[in-house]
Amino acid sequence: MDGAASPRVLVIGLDPYRVPGPWDPEPVAKAIEGGLTKFAEHGVGVETCLIGLDGRDDVEAAVGNALRAHPWECVTVGGGLRHSDDHVELLEQVINLVRRHAPDAAIAFDSTPATTLRGRCPVDRVTAANGALGVTLRRWTAGSRP
Repeated sequence: MDGAASPRVLVIGLDPYRVPGPWDPEPVAKAIEGGLTKFAEHGVGVETCLIGLDGRDDVEAAVGNALRAHPWECVTVGGGLRHSDDHVELLEQVINLVRRHAPDAAIAFDSTPATTLRGRCPVDRVTAANGALGVTLRRWTAGSRP
C-alpha cells in the first residue's frame, strides 16, 4: 500500500496469504490494511514489503529493493517476524538488511497490525487536538535513538 504522502515509513512483515498452515489469512490482511490506513489518515507516507514463508521470495532482493527505494525515516518490523522462534534467522536477516541499506532509519517494532503507527517509529508525539489525532514526526539521529 502506498500512502498519499511521500513515503517515510517502510513496514516489513509477513504476507498473510503466503504463510503455510490451516488458517484464514483474511483477518490478518484486513488488520494490515487497517493499520496502514492510519498512516494515511495522519499524513504519514507508508509502503510495505510483505514476504512469504512459502520459499518463493528472495528475501535479500525483495527487502533490499524496498529499503533502497526511498530514504526511510523509519522501518517497522512486523510482529509476525518476531513472535516465533521459527523465524529468528529471517528476523536477523531483515534487521541486517535494514542496517546495511537504511542505516539512518530508526527501527521500530509493532505487536499487531493495529499498533504499527504507535510502534517506536519516529513519532515524536501523538496528541488529541480538536478531537483529531495529530502526529508529528521527527528524524532521529544516531545519538537520539531510544
